[in-house]
Amino acid sequence: MSKYAFGVDVGGTTVKLGLFDERGILTDKWEIPTNTEDQGAAILPDVAKSILDKMEEKSLKEEDVAGIGIGVPGPVDNKGFLVGGAVNLGWGAFDIPKALQAYIKVPVKAANDANVAAFGELWQGGGKGYENMVAVTLGTGVGGGIIVDGRLLAGATGAGGEIGHLHLQDGESESCNCKNKGCLEQYASATGIVRLAKRRLAEDEKSSTLREGEITAKAVFDAVKAGDGVAIEIAERFGEYLGKGLAIVAAVVNPEVFVIGGGVSKAGEILLTFVEPNFKKYAFPQCRGAKFVLARLGNDAGIYGAAALVLRQNG
Repeated sequence: MSKYAFGVDVGGTTVKLGLFDERGILTDKWEIPTNTEDQGAAILPDVAKSILDKMEEKSLKEEDVAGIGIGVPGPVDNKGFLVGGAVNLGWGAFDIPKALQAYIKVPVKAANDANVAAFGELWQGGGKGYENMVAVTLGTGVGGGIIVDGRLLAGATGAGGEIGHLHLQDGESESCNCKNKGCLEQYASATGIVRLAKRRLAEDEKSSTLREGEITAKAVFDAVKAGDGVAIEIAERFGEYLGKGLAIVAAVVNPEVFVIGGGVSKAGEILLTFVEPNFKKYAFPQCRGAKFVLARLGNDAGIYGAAALVLRQNG
């Protein structure tokens, strides 16, 4: 009989779940609320119950399930141990597979949610067909997931791939969420693009549609598409920061492809036209051939990647 896997993506508001067959085809997906009360004590029991209910609905026995993969918002080591806790869930440090297996007797693998999403894009998304990939998530912050020779790079304390906290700017007066100053995240995230836009608009009185309404990353790139000169300057500054940051990453892990996702990536291919030239400008010569593509799986990347922890060999 075919083996199935469950992919679980734990977020601060909802837990996304997916049932995959052994070929990696998503056969069902659903969500449950994330109960963060009592330090998130109910989250894993709720996940287990939801999976057991789905197994009953689909007439699946434990022996039909190859395993459960789970992505969580915190640093997770290669054994599935949540090293530093997950603040927005209320969790401290603990062994995730062991804790979940107390409720459901199938194999469990766990990893950081950004790394899991990267693994999903490698498996069935923008990075399919490659073995060396860096996924870049441009959202409220800048997340990353690094895959070398088909394996997730978690690092000693699960912090591998935190590319949003590369130091790129000396003399920055504002602090990043990590408490450092001058991080990539402060210039290349959605909030970072707004920061760049406000600073550019304050430099002079040059006409721009961005002066007429709320400044958002989407508004900036919509204005770029409309040919707004100031917006194009802002996008060029964004591209300089991100291109330079990814050139630094490339010198360390030498990827075949960068997969760009997150809310900012909804701007489309035009985004890459500002990033790729700057990457090539700063990259080590043997790294300049890396391709740039947009992510394809959207909000499902996490459940795909979690299932891939089980269904696709990862070291």
